[in-house]
Amino acid sequence: MAAAIDLRLDFDGDGLRRVARASRDGRQVRRLLALAAIYDGATRSEAARIGGVGLQIVRDWVVRFNERGPDGLIDGKAPGAQSLLSTEQRHALLRIVEAGPIPASHGVVRWRLIDLAQWIWDEFAISISKQTLSRELRTSGYRKLTARPRHHAQDADAIPAFKKVSPPSWQQSGQRSPAARP
Repeated sequence: MAAAIDLRLDFDGDGLRRVARASRDGRQVRRLLALAAIYDGATRSEAARIGGVGLQIVRDWVVRFNERGPDGLIDGKAPGAQSLLSTEQRHALLRIVEAGPIPASHGVVRWRLIDLAQWIWDEFAISISKQTLSRELRTSGYRKLTARPRHHAQDADAIPAFKKVSPPSWQQSGQRSPAARP
C-alpha cells in the first residue's frame, strides 16, 4: 500500500471549516470537511466516511487540493466533445457561407444546413449532422433566418381590414381648480 500524500501546510482544519462555511457549493463543502478531518488527525478511511466516498476519491481530493487549494475542490465544467471541424475547415465553411451559393455549381440558391452538410462531406469527407453544423455556425456568430409564416390561402384584399391602426394620442386634461374638486 502506498504512503498517504501529505496535505498542504498553509491550511489547517479550522481554516478549511471557515472556507467551507463561506462556500455555496455543497460538493466543495463536503470535500473541505473531509480534508479538515484529516488535518485534525482522522484517518483517510474516516475522511472517506465523512465525505461519503471511497479512499481513492479522498486521495484524488488531496491531490487536487494540494495543487490548487480550496478552489481545486470545485467541479469544473466538462470540456465536452471536440469539434468535428478543424480551424481551417471552419474558416472554409465561413467563407462559403459568407459568399453564398453559386446556383450553377452548388445547385441551390440559398444555403440550408443540409446543403452545407453535403458541401462539408464533398470537400472534407466529414459526416456532420444538421444540429452539429447549426451549433458550429451559431458559435461563429451566424443565426438561422426564417421568413415570417404566411397562410397559403391568404386574401391580399382583406389584409388592410385587420391591420392595427396607430395608437391613439393621449392628451392631458386641463387642471381642475381646487374649488371644483368634490
